[in-house]
Amino acid sequence: RRGEAIDFLKQLGAATVDLIYTDPPFGTQAKQRLTRKKGGEVVSDVSYDDVQDDYMSFITPHLVEMHRCLKSTGTLYLHLDHRWVHYVKVELDRLFGRANFVNEIIWSYDYGGRGKRCWPKKHDSVLVYSKSSSYKFNWDAIERIPYMSPGLQKDPERAAAGKVPTDVWWMSIVGTSSRERNGYPNQKPCKLIERAILASSDADDLVIDPFAGSGTTGDAAQRLGRRFMMNDLSPWAQETMKSRFKSIPDIKWI
Repeated sequence: RRGEAIDFLKQLGAATVDLIYTDPPFGTQAKQRLTRKKGGEVVSDVSYDDVQDDYMSFITPHLVEMHRCLKSTGTLYLHLDHRWVHYVKVELDRLFGRANFVNEIIWSYDYGGRGKRCWPKKHDSVLVYSKSSSYKFNWDAIERIPYMSPGLQKDPERAAAGKVPTDVWWMSIVGTSSRERNGYPNQKPCKLIERAILASSDADDLVIDPFAGSGTTGDAAQRLGRRFMMNDLSPWAQETMKSRFKSIPDIKWI
């Protein structure tokens, strides 16, 4: 769907959504832009404004609607960066209740320039909140990652199987030469969102993203057998998603 995120959320029924993974504007107060070239020629030039006069006044109504549309077993993954995450957490504590704060996941990517006036900022935060204490968390379904020191494990089979990730997810960004790259600014890796979906939803659950961008949440959801609904205001976002999902039969565009 193409439209305002708040309108999309308001059209959803109460307690109808199993999982929300969304990557809203970060409040950078700047235009986000990605220009791609091939053979010296510009093949795509996509941009969007990430400017809000009052970020909390902008994001809070969306948080209210996200809380409303989640099922009692539902979970919210809200992907932000250092600028507003701490203010947003206070608001989410009020809406969901502090007892329903599950995790702050740190996505560490260590890529890009390094300023010399502070420690380089190379992570995003994903705030995870449940609607109630009966939220889903599929421990056995979570992908395992290699032990940093497998030789310290007494059980060879356990060492070979790997471990469940902690709340710090070390994962590369979508590189400029990656086959996953689709030309949309700030595209997130599908693997990042797949990890959340595996842990916090079941097959055929409904996953939504009101700020869908290039549609990575929907891509991850359909790969894992979940239903999905995506929304974004940008015409570039919808064109990117149409290309990305062209092989999916019976998909509806509004």
